[in-house]
Amino acid sequence: MNNTIVLASGNQGKLREFRELLMHRDIRVVAQSDFNVPEPEETGLSFVENAILKARHAAKITGLPAIADDSGLEVDHLKGAPGIYSSRFAGPGADDAANNRKLLDLLSGVPAAQRSARFQCLLVFMRHHEDPTPLICQGSWEGIIATAPAGEQGFGYDPLFFVREHNCTSAQLPREEKNRLSHRAQAMRLLLENLVSLQL
Repeated sequence: MNNTIVLASGNQGKLREFRELLMHRDIRVVAQSDFNVPEPEETGLSFVENAILKARHAAKITGLPAIADDSGLEVDHLKGAPGIYSSRFAGPGADDAANNRKLLDLLSGVPAAQRSARFQCLLVFMRHHEDPTPLICQGSWEGIIATAPAGEQGFGYDPLFFVREHNCTSAQLPREEKNRLSHRAQAMRLLLENLVSLQL
């Protein structure tokens, strides 16, 4: 049986990662844009609030179970910023390059020992839009912020996120390796364990 879940995001990078992570589970991931679902306003004050808001919105409009991912980068020197504002750090409509430039500017002259950061991912799965007990799974990935971008893989802050164990940025990792290590992969493993219990 093929199960279809809508991804409550218009981000093509996230859609590709989710499809790769779920490809062996007989779960088909479709984009909410396939149903002309408008992006809801992210009014939550935390990753989990925004993820629930997005999942509920997509499930209500499509009538399908929904996965929403709210994720971002926390930089310790910046007191956790950009956090929930990661995708719009440099302003509304900012692209990845602009967000990366702003981050580098704010960390200019900051030594490596003070550039610790982590990617956070909160995944929410809702069986339907009135689901009173959505599944909530969290993953985090520790690293440091590099002084210049490197690598062509990934998206977002990947070119600046230096992974110590591999001595390279996330954007320099092979996609399969990133899909094993990342915050999203960690949260997805937890989600898959729970989906099995729901017979999905």
